[in-house]
Amino acid sequence: MNALITCLHRRVLPAALASLMSVSGLIGALAPIDVQAGSKDKTKAERLVERRGHIARDLDDELKAPKLKKPRWARDVGGVPTVQLLVKSDSPDAQMTSLRDEVKRQGGTVQVVHSVFKTLTVTLPASKVTALSRHADVKSISPNRETRSTASTVETILGANATGVRTYSSNTVYSGLDGTGVGIAILDSGVMKAHKSLANAAGVTRVKRNVTMLNTVTSDWGSPWGASISLQPGSAELAAYESQVAADSAVTQDPYGHGTHVASVAAGRGFYQTPDSTGVAPNANLYDVKVLNSLGIGNVSDALEGIYWVMYHAKEYNIRVMNISLAAQSTDSYDGDPLCDAVRVATAMGITVVVAAGNFGLNLAGKEVYGAIGAPGNEPSAITVGAVNFQATTARSDDKVTNFSSRGPTRSGWVDTATNTRWPDNVMKPDLVAPGNKVVGASATPATVGTTSRNSLAALVPALETAVPSPTAHAQRLMMLSGTSVAAPAVAGAAAVLLQANPGLTPPLIKAILQYTAQPLAGQNLLQQGAGHLNLEGAVRLAKALRTDLASVVQAGTIATGATLLASGKSMPTRSSTIGGQTFNWSRIAFVGGNHIATGDKLFTAYQPIWDPRITWVGGYVIRGTPQWWTGIGIPANTFPMFVYQDYLANIPLLSSGVLLADGLVGASSLLGKTGIFTLTPTLSAWLVSGSGTSLSQGLVLSEGLVLSEGLVLSEGLVLSEGLVLSEGLVLSEGLVLSEGLVLSETAATASGFKTSGALYGE
Repeated sequence: MNALITCLHRRVLPAALASLMSVSGLIGALAPIDVQAGSKDKTKAERLVERRGHIARDLDDELKAPKLKKPRWARDVGGVPTVQLLVKSDSPDAQMTSLRDEVKRQGGTVQVVHSVFKTLTVTLPASKVTALSRHADVKSISPNRETRSTASTVETILGANATGVRTYSSNTVYSGLDGTGVGIAILDSGVMKAHKSLANAAGVTRVKRNVTMLNTVTSDWGSPWGASISLQPGSAELAAYESQVAADSAVTQDPYGHGTHVASVAAGRGFYQTPDSTGVAPNANLYDVKVLNSLGIGNVSDALEGIYWVMYHAKEYNIRVMNISLAAQSTDSYDGDPLCDAVRVATAMGITVVVAAGNFGLNLAGKEVYGAIGAPGNEPSAITVGAVNFQATTARSDDKVTNFSSRGPTRSGWVDTATNTRWPDNVMKPDLVAPGNKVVGASATPATVGTTSRNSLAALVPALETAVPSPTAHAQRLMMLSGTSVAAPAVAGAAAVLLQANPGLTPPLIKAILQYTAQPLAGQNLLQQGAGHLNLEGAVRLAKALRTDLASVVQAGTIATGATLLASGKSMPTRSSTIGGQTFNWSRIAFVGGNHIATGDKLFTAYQPIWDPRITWVGGYVIRGTPQWWTGIGIPANTFPMFVYQDYLANIPLLSSGVLLADGLVGASSLLGKTGIFTLTPTLSAWLVSGSGTSLSQGLVLSEGLVLSEGLVLSEGLVLSEGLVLSEGLVLSEGLVLSEGLVLSETAATASGFKTSGALYGE
């Protein structure tokens, strides 16, 4: 039985104000606000029980009132309304035997068993969903939602060619950190391994594997895919599985073009031609995991299989970073959303997962929208990245967050069905921002020498290629893309460089380093830019100051809270950077616990339990993920994951003494007043640089009695998304459905034809 901590009391505002609640934790972070008369506080255990069997809101809506134009996960099969679902289990039985039997008993078909995530992809008569939700092993049920892509100058802007990272002795010869030896997995539309930008100095491709997950769900919904429940190393089942997903010799590995561009931003080696399109980690190894088709569309089930493939081979191939530049519709809480769950499990294994925030910063009326972070960008353990418009210059002084970049907080959540009360997660996002406007990168073509074919994106919008003075030589073509999906791989490349500099870093520590060293952009608040603009120069210096055995001692449980985190003979580096002649202070901001701000040298000079990647702390919940490994003769220890168990922890230390909390500095949330969650990041950073903040004299232990505030009412003029549904248009929780032609990401297919968004072209 999971260990449950006593619930931190959530306080309920009057109904008229409920839809305007801000991020919890930043207003009177350690003080409660009054409970509405007649409401009843519930323990955490009671809330967890209530959330069992949760049916996602978009699925519930379809069940109650079927639409004439059905989402892709609903159709009539033989005259019977049928849905394709992802069913999460919390049974101790990782094989989910009883649940699989129940699906069949209810007239459904189990199509894919995602054993490592304790999730099933099933088809089921719509009339049987409620009955299935009552099964004792069901934690949550979500539709198999559609996923879509969310769409050198980068080197110079980020300080990748600064002293201490890598330095160039000529236009093509450099020494220093470039991601060598670190694997980056790209979950996207494919990666063209023959592109010259993805080769090493000897001309040999750095794309080590191409695999495709596009066949995991059969088109007729009628029969299982055939994948084994458990893939034991060395087994015939594993060999058959690997043979089925292999796409290393495919002639066209990225027909859409998005994944190849993303891979080149993370790890392109493009200084052989003008313009120089070199990425952030130009010698990292790349692993192409195809989960989107030739139109940039996939589904959550395939994405889960892709994440599992990365997890399974992470230790074997040294895949330390995973980039996910795609999004799925989801109104589910991070704790119930299948994609978020998979990202959290991958993080628990030590993989740094970088995701795009989304391109929903403006609504159709051109107004700024807050709360439009999609899944898995709403997962607290992920590094969620927004986009910067670098104004076509390498100077950072004029950079600003793009209008299209999604703002936080996360408004996914869960509904107490007994009272019909919705509890949004309100996690602070994005974590930071990076270049994502008119970024030049590799353009995919078929691998056939001499081909003149364009990928789908470039064929649809020829200006994406023609706007770049690019050669037409095969495997050297370039294109320009914009979107947070272009910003995310810049951060993924940065993570690879940090891991080369210090292989002992853990995913949550990497996130904190990137945030703490970021540059706050003028005039932009915490929900627009997070901690600020990616600063690789500063991040590398901080990473080099820390001990290199951290990951191993954390895994072994041999490091104590507050133990030294500095490497022998090292001290905290200067907390400022100079890039392109501009000197700036680091932000000194790190988001912790979902909606708190931590600061101070102690975060990095003393060990903090939250740097354990198996721990996810959000508000009043601490979730621990524990990998279980395949064992046996000839199987290397702690290499191939069988399952990852998740449970809830109580009374554990989270932060050591000496860490500063900055929640109390920002005041009540007001958009017009620029306070609370709308505090300008440079303003807060300046306070932190001056030493402001509340010191934790005894450290922080999550236990009974700690009460967090839900925040106050947001000021007038704010457009707040209460939950994002990407398929068939943007849907807000109050029932407002925007036009059918709304573009969902970089591209979208609609009933009226193939549409493109402003994010694709850039600002």
